[in-house]
Amino acid sequence: MNERIISLNRAPIGKTVKIKYLSSKGSIRRRLLDIGLIEGTNILSLYKGPSGDPTAYLVRGAVIAIREDDSSNIFVEIVQ
Repeated sequence: MNERIISLNRAPIGKTVKIKYLSSKGSIRRRLLDIGLIEGTNILSLYKGPSGDPTAYLVRGAVIAIREDDSSNIFVEIVQ
């Protein structure tokens, strides 16, 4: 199987993805890890805000809004 890794901000709405790695640095990296965005976590992309930013994701049973600047540093693989 050929793995296709994309940034989270490019994940289609309604699709489930699995985190491969974070390229964020500093305090934002720590915050993303604190909310459960670690390697292997499944995330469902729910919907985009009216202006297209932020996007809401279902992460470990909680809905979390992540700005495009931050989600562009989260790399995922589409699983569904």
